[in-house]
Amino acid sequence: MPISELKLAKELIRKPSITPKDAGAINLLAKNLRSLGFNCKVINFKNVKNLYAKLGKSSPNFCYAGHTDVVPPGNISDWSVNPFRPTVKNNRLIGRGANDMKSSIACFVAAVSRFKTQNKKFKGSISILITGDEEGIAVNGTKRVVKYLKKKKEKINFCLVGEPTNPNKLGEMIKIGRRGSLTGKLTIFGLQGHVAYPHRANNPSTIIIKVLKRLKDIKFDKGTKNFQATNLEITKININNNTDNVIPAKAEATFNIRFNNKHSSKSIKKRLNKIFNNMSKKNKSNFKIEYRVSGEAFLTKPNKTTFMVQNIIKKITKIKPKLSTTGGTSDLRFIKAISPGLEFGLVGKTMHKVDEAVSLKDLKNLTKIYQNILQNYFK
Repeated sequence: MPISELKLAKELIRKPSITPKDAGAINLLAKNLRSLGFNCKVINFKNVKNLYAKLGKSSPNFCYAGHTDVVPPGNISDWSVNPFRPTVKNNRLIGRGANDMKSSIACFVAAVSRFKTQNKKFKGSISILITGDEEGIAVNGTKRVVKYLKKKKEKINFCLVGEPTNPNKLGEMIKIGRRGSLTGKLTIFGLQGHVAYPHRANNPSTIIIKVLKRLKDIKFDKGTKNFQATNLEITKININNNTDNVIPAKAEATFNIRFNNKHSSKSIKKRLNKIFNNMSKKNKSNFKIEYRVSGEAFLTKPNKTTFMVQNIIKKITKIKPKLSTTGGTSDLRFIKAISPGLEFGLVGKTMHKVDEAVSLKDLKNLTKIYQNILQNYFK
């Protein structure tokens, strides 16, 4: 009996797996996969549960990757339903994770169950890599599982990540790469003093405004054939001063840069450090900069598997999906170290929002798409 994508999606949503809490989601998924003959390995890194499941032992190995963790629901009273009691209303499944991305996982598992019924002896393997640490800091999730698989010499030939890639309609977009992400926390150290005697102080607030303007004035690039332009956004400014007549001793700001493949995190840091050094000397101040790199920019060159997936999506949805690199980061930034891949999932319109939802029609069609991908990949 094939697995129902709707039933499994509901069961997964019932698990309140707010990152990095698992709440039983991985074990539920492993139970369903074992019923299909998968060999399941639950891999724990600190407080994060991960799963690598495999059906078959031979090559090629087609992998599906995703995550069972979700973002917090926010104020539950703002929801029309309990976010962890999945509800179908107006042909839509509502619940936290319905969109990002428990339903996509359910669709792939349902697709495998149908594919297996029709192809009892297929040549190759199907694997599923699931983490409970994608929405958070993503340190003990896919990043570490990839290192574990590398160490075990596990070969993955192609990976499909089931993130919600479509802006408005199922079939609009396949992600073949992502921009890199670098966060910087800048602290400017001045000299505290009385506001009536500014010549006896060195105001870090004024300096940090100048530095931030200089950062915003950087023209990194105009974009490339595959990527939009690099952008830098100021996300926090903090001057911890509770007194109106005191010039503070320090000022802090945080910024994030989304960069394309014209740059690396190393080249960007070098450029920014030069600015900080020059402006620090000019303003007779000191600075501290802390960087965190979430991932480098990457691009999977379209190949026959990419075009096969694109054609299947077009056949089922009547829309030819655009090959895109827009949006935030995804776990494909880690998986690319061991396998080429792409991303295709549901419509991301309501992800992370109140009343997150997916249409039942999209659930059925995504299952069909995934089943057809497997059918064509292993023929």
